[in-house]
Amino acid sequence: MSNILKTGLLAGASITLIAGASYADDADATADDTRELGTIIVTGIAQTYSSSETTEAMTLQQAPVTSILAQVDNLPGVLVQEGDTFGFDDWSTGVAVRGFQNNLGEQQLGITIDGIPNGGSNYGGGAKANRFIDTQNAGSIEVSQGTADIASRSNDALGGTLNFTTQDPLDDRRIRVSTSLGDFDSQRFYGRYDSGLLGDNTTKFWISLSTQSATDHVNGASENERDHIAAKLQTEQFGIEWTAYASYDDTQEDNYQRLFSPADFAANPNSDQLTAEWTGIPYIDQLYRRGWSTLRENSLLYLKGETEVAEGLNIEAGIYRHDNDGRGDWVPPYLVNVGLTDTAGGLPETEYLGGETVFGGPFLGQIFFVDPTGVALSPEDGCVSSITFPYGGAGPEYDPACYPRSAIAVQSYRHTHYQKERTGVYGDFEWETAFGDIENTVRGGLWYEDATRYEYRDWHKINDTRVGFEFDAQPYWVQYDREFPQTTFKWYIEDVVQISDFAFRLGLKQFNNEVERSDNFEPENPALNFTVDSESDVLISGGAAWTPSMMPGVEVFAGYAENYKAIPDTVLEVIGGSGVGGLPDPETAENIEVGLRYVGDRVRGSVVYFDSTFENRLFPAPTESVDGIDYLEASNGGFINGGGIESSGLELAGELIATDNLSFFASYTYNDATILGTDDPNLDEAAGIFAGNQVPGIAENMFVISADYSAGNFFGGISTKWVDERFVNLSNTWAADSYYDTDLYVGVFGEAISDDLSNLEFRLTVNNLFDDDWLSGISGNGAWISAPRTVVFTATADF
Repeated sequence: MSNILKTGLLAGASITLIAGASYADDADATADDTRELGTIIVTGIAQTYSSSETTEAMTLQQAPVTSILAQVDNLPGVLVQEGDTFGFDDWSTGVAVRGFQNNLGEQQLGITIDGIPNGGSNYGGGAKANRFIDTQNAGSIEVSQGTADIASRSNDALGGTLNFTTQDPLDDRRIRVSTSLGDFDSQRFYGRYDSGLLGDNTTKFWISLSTQSATDHVNGASENERDHIAAKLQTEQFGIEWTAYASYDDTQEDNYQRLFSPADFAANPNSDQLTAEWTGIPYIDQLYRRGWSTLRENSLLYLKGETEVAEGLNIEAGIYRHDNDGRGDWVPPYLVNVGLTDTAGGLPETEYLGGETVFGGPFLGQIFFVDPTGVALSPEDGCVSSITFPYGGAGPEYDPACYPRSAIAVQSYRHTHYQKERTGVYGDFEWETAFGDIENTVRGGLWYEDATRYEYRDWHKINDTRVGFEFDAQPYWVQYDREFPQTTFKWYIEDVVQISDFAFRLGLKQFNNEVERSDNFEPENPALNFTVDSESDVLISGGAAWTPSMMPGVEVFAGYAENYKAIPDTVLEVIGGSGVGGLPDPETAENIEVGLRYVGDRVRGSVVYFDSTFENRLFPAPTESVDGIDYLEASNGGFINGGGIESSGLELAGELIATDNLSFFASYTYNDATILGTDDPNLDEAAGIFAGNQVPGIAENMFVISADYSAGNFFGGISTKWVDERFVNLSNTWAADSYYDTDLYVGVFGEAISDDLSNLEFRLTVNNLFDDDWLSGISGNGAWISAPRTVVFTATADF
């Protein structure tokens, strides 16, 4: 599919760019259109919680080939870290808001797509916003920190919600074609057709296609590709305003590896130690980059309708469907002995010969080398390995020099297969009434989702380790096969009373979640097949806002919210024989905010104090460390309630519109996020929890300053973000240094070059302008390296 899309879009781009001169007079976008500078501060709606949203300038700071997640990085309290310069690696992607994080190990922030839940952001079966929205189809991104909106449809919104929106279809017909080319072999081709208003003057739609690819920024070995198709329709029929959206995303990404010691980063800050060349030595080739892969297909379809059924009473309802299918790959440096042949009997190993598959069951050990007939070999007595890379070196069992010259090295290609199916419905109402000078708004709603996540893992023999990493299509072992049916039900009700300059808000909500664990190998074993119900208490949220009439533009607010996350199915993956009695408690959070917002004609700003307590934090046992990877996850201890997090701080944001063409933005965040223990010192010590230490990955101080200019045919901007040091590990013995990250964009409309090019736009984007090095994403006591300076050129044509 990628080649078809690429060929078609490249041809379209070429035709459109050449034809630009002929259609210059009919172009929708001309050089006379000055770009809007926008605002990030939301005010004037009696809102009792902190929120902000991205602007067009923040979009322009990122190239179209870059993931949509990067656009929120400059908002107050937000830190986005991606191992890949274009966000091509879901494995290394993390988002932090105050003391809460979505990363490889934790999901504590909600993500929605036009208000539709994303189904979780975890690596195994989840999907972040970039799987649903093409960058050039994106609208603003709304970040509701802390107390957030009571109506948010998410199971992960302990610390807030990020709502990624899609652009509405245009009222006027337009065809847009765009091409991006840049560093690391990056290329992107995009086309979109907007119908404009059709004959009934209420119906309009757009449809878009894009394809993009790039390699990695370390050694250029990756083969990253993404194809995306999307469409959106808006119409009014039967007195109802309808919106429909559909997207399909097909992605293949090669991953980056975490570093697990400061010495590794100091030795080479530009290497994650994954390799580009296949050596034929499995212990080294376990780090072959193309063997570390993420493959995902995601499709999303939703339909929603909104209407006013009576004066002041509005109802919105929607239905959605999401399908996720994919795989995660690794190349362990051995074959697993699963008992097909008795190794001690001196017979050829069936795991090596192929043709048979074992389903489930225990493993007996590993096979590292075989003789030409397939009989497993042991290293020579007393042999000491000379292999020093990776993970500090290998034992004799991995070293070809410790075996006869005729010995053949063996290796596996491990696939973990992920699939998720979700169907959901929701309904919301809002009823506005007035009693004299008192305005009252009651709103409420219901949300129900039925989902099933499937996961199984199989091991394939690499055909010939002397040649490459191609593998036998038939697995020799299917390690496990599980299903996790689950349902979510949420209700909420809220009343907002407006009296003169004051607004008061009180809301209640409750979650009921049911998740089932089904083992397809042992369906009758009650220890492996059971159902867990998680029902929250009735959760309270509320607050007050004051918009003094004597001070136009000023809003003072305070808010409180209780948030909840049910036990996720990932916890049930490793519960094994411990049964339901071994389950931890659901995670909970309490958030308090007090703030002031001001919006004037040219000056806008906000100050927010926040305090959050996160309890019953699920703490996973890691399977990857400085000593290597536990591919079999034999040491996986599951999850415990590892205490929690106490987070408090201050957020400041300000905008100055100096002229109609020039604006400045600045933000500062102070965040003191500390680890809470389990109140059991022995358990804390055993689990590696250090009560009172700083939370890894959370910076105590951050600031952003940016300037944006737009006039006539030219536009541009520069932004710098400073991030304080962050601890990498729970023991706080390793700190990632503070750093500056500067992004630059400059653009010109074609009319500045020639009147015949008035419907063209050219833009150059430079990320990490000064080519600095730092540790980027942090998770599981490890950190990924940052991407170097990246330059991308984009040409866009409208007609």
